[in-house]
Amino acid sequence: MRGTFRLLPRDPQIGWTPFAWLIYLVPFAVAPLVVDASTIHRVSALVATAVFLALYFAGFWMRGWRLLSIIAAITMIGCVFLPTHPGAAVFFIYAASFAPWVDKKTRTAVGIIAATSAVLIVEALAVSLPLMLWAWGVVFTILVGALNIHHAQTIQMNRKLRMAQHEIEHLAKVAERERIARDLHDVVGHTLSLIVLKSELASKLADRDPARAAAEIRDVERVARDALAEVRSAISGYRAAGLDRELQDARNVLTTAGMTVEIARGASSFTASEEAVLSLAIREAVTNVVRHSRASH
Repeated sequence: MRGTFRLLPRDPQIGWTPFAWLIYLVPFAVAPLVVDASTIHRVSALVATAVFLALYFAGFWMRGWRLLSIIAAITMIGCVFLPTHPGAAVFFIYAASFAPWVDKKTRTAVGIIAATSAVLIVEALAVSLPLMLWAWGVVFTILVGALNIHHAQTIQMNRKLRMAQHEIEHLAKVAERERIARDLHDVVGHTLSLIVLKSELASKLADRDPARAAAEIRDVERVARDALAEVRSAISGYRAAGLDRELQDARNVLTTAGMTVEIARGASSFTASEEAVLSLAIREAVTNVVRHSRASH
């Protein structure tokens, strides 16, 4: 299936805000069109804007040291246009905004932001630009770079928290399964051993003491029912899938057994514990119907 073209990755951490930040590019792109500028200045500003946009959106698809090429290219556009277009200082701000995603170490981002600001200062002094035309670029290069460092650190911490939360949930599920397994092992293992012993005793007493054998069999029945109740108690909170699901399972079982099934579900609402009890009752009833009723409808 052909993929849809996207300017930005499908990442909730990025969202739509990169489009909003492009508002700061408007003075650079529009100024040559509204003031008395030569054709070459207008065309070059439009070409630079188009090249910048391609680099800008490409930067959101990159992470790691490859991002340095984007930062360097955007900085170069600023260097080329700064002497003739003071609005070009905005490119240094955009370049610094990508710095926190080059490396996880904060000092790397700080170094890139400092280097970008230094390039802006050196060139502005070299071409003798008035302070008011470039100082704002230095201030916002440092400010935006610092804000994005904080943003990147927040994203990284949130990612670690989500990973820790998922791990805790996984460990909780594993612990619950192990608890249920231990409970079932204790209940079923002990009870089956007792049932085996009593059944063997009843078998031996069947000929010489039928009354005692019958009593042992009745005791086996009692032990088995008690064990069944304990097993249900152990797994009731684990296997309960809701009354509607249990009714659907009942339909499937009875239909498979060759019966015509009609189910009327009222509008009554139940708590989770009430649904668990009703589900167990339906499951037991369906089992008895299949085994003993010979029903067709």
